[in-house]
Amino acid sequence: MALGLIVLALLLALAYAPGMWVRGVLKRHGGERPDLAWTGAAFARQALDGMKLGHVLVEETKLGDHYDPAAKAVRLTPALFRGRSLTAMVVAAHEVGHAMQDATGYAPLRQRTASAKTAAQVERIGGAVMLAAPLLLIVMKSPVVLVFEFIAAAILILSAALMHALTLPVEFDASFKRAMPLLEKGQFLKPADLPAAREILRAAAYTYVASALMTLLDVTRWFRIFRF
Repeated sequence: MALGLIVLALLLALAYAPGMWVRGVLKRHGGERPDLAWTGAAFARQALDGMKLGHVLVEETKLGDHYDPAAKAVRLTPALFRGRSLTAMVVAAHEVGHAMQDATGYAPLRQRTASAKTAAQVERIGGAVMLAAPLLLIVMKSPVVLVFEFIAAAILILSAALMHALTLPVEFDASFKRAMPLLEKGQFLKPADLPAAREILRAAAYTYVASALMTLLDVTRWFRIFRF
């Protein structure tokens, strides 16, 4: 029992720690900076227009900062869309990096977009399978059914987590091969701000890893419920 609790605690720590680190980095550099020339939205628009990507929209959203390849839109949450902070500018640069990938036909971005849709479907199926397991146990009257149902669901969720993790190269390309050169060559930031910008870009890249680990947490939750 004690060993099980220790393992569970470690799994919870591994699942939550990356997300906490990402949020901590973004919050630490999220204070208003009157000395910066742009809000997140204004910077995204400036950068896109400068690269002749005027067709790409810059929109406010409550669904998390992201670039939508289908809608050709950079979307920023209200605090970053309107905020004049280092986090706002650098996260906007990261999302503009994805727009740059899209404009240049970057194949891994297309693959990531397709895998993200698949991951969402897989997660839904995995959740449905696990919810159906107790009912099938009652109908079939065999605990073996429950074991197989749970294993199948765990495989589905682990597959979805892997799909999230495989997006990391796309995120690092957007951060360090697109956004960072944009910020440096355009001299949008003071030299003293560049180390912090790199930290923010690293946090932006690891957002999907944090999501993948939270997906894995679903597996531990169902282990606890079914007491395997």
